[in-house]
Amino acid sequence: MHDIETLVIGAGAVGLATARALALSGREVMVLERHGLIGSETSARNSEVIHAGIYYPAGSLKARFCVAGKQMLYRFCAENGVAHERIGKLIVAGSEDQLPELKTIRQKAAANGVTDLVFVGREKLSDLEPALDCSGALFSPSTGILDSHGFMLALQGSLEAAGGLVVLNTRVERLERLEGGGFRIHAATEDAGDYALTCRELVVSAGHVSPALMSALPQAGAPKAYLAKGSYFRLQGKAPFSRLIYPVPEPGGLGVHLTLDLQHQARFGPDVEWVESFDYTVDPARGEKFYAAIRTYWPGLPDNALVPDYSGIRPKISGPGEPAADFRIDGPEHHGLPGLVALYGIESPGLTSALAIADEVLRRLKRPAA
Repeated sequence: MHDIETLVIGAGAVGLATARALALSGREVMVLERHGLIGSETSARNSEVIHAGIYYPAGSLKARFCVAGKQMLYRFCAENGVAHERIGKLIVAGSEDQLPELKTIRQKAAANGVTDLVFVGREKLSDLEPALDCSGALFSPSTGILDSHGFMLALQGSLEAAGGLVVLNTRVERLERLEGGGFRIHAATEDAGDYALTCRELVVSAGHVSPALMSALPQAGAPKAYLAKGSYFRLQGKAPFSRLIYPVPEPGGLGVHLTLDLQHQARFGPDVEWVESFDYTVDPARGEKFYAAIRTYWPGLPDNALVPDYSGIRPKISGPGEPAADFRIDGPEHHGLPGLVALYGIESPGLTSALAIADEVLRRLKRPAA
């Protein structure tokens, strides 16, 4: 007998979505979260964009789960009163030389099942976004924005309504495989001290610390973890745009793009800075390079209009100079440990993909036949 049937480590968007799906399947579910709030790490430090699924390699987990998860997320938000807006995105070519890139992007998107991209010429763009200066753009009508905190609160509410439980301020320190099947989790809290509990099924959705936790199970083959910091800068005053603006992608990233929150306040970023430790301070000097990049599509950006906003740190499993890694969702078919699913490298588009990833974890935790 185990203390609990199913345990999920990590109460970010993906962990909560997964716990909810497991609870709705009839399981007894508990979520352990090391912080005092749900979703206070990677899930709280992003652009809050509902991605369409345009850029990812065809057939990748990122492409599959983003496209499926986008539709699931819009439906979930509508049904649960989560604030969101299908605001749309323009992918802009700053010069005539970049126009062929838009065709390539459209083809890649179609290979992923995103068939609603529309080319918009310079004249039409001047009507849609008068402050925008570019040679042409692709319009993505299915890109949106949402209240990520509201989304996670709704997930927690649905989980708890299905009998699940979220336990905060509980740091998991070590995992142990039990001889008779299942796992023992060694945890620590400030109030109750150290303790251990056992479970039949375990889902490790711990973001940055998933590789370290899984290193206690050598047969699981956990990847190496890297930290990639991204800083955002906020525009002072009202932005002259009503849609998200992304330049044509450049090697290593999506360029300095403009996103809007639900109050249509503009922010730019994130950039990429490889770091060795967690420090969310935004260096004002990093904003200097933003101006030239932004003025390639918005030449009217005023001097001194950007101020440091916030930063996030991506849970990478590929390092500097390496090709971007796909999501890793390692189930028993990968590591041979029944009842265990470990998630690695769940960065963007993890928020958009959360509900689809949850269904995939549920699929991989196949119950034994009665």
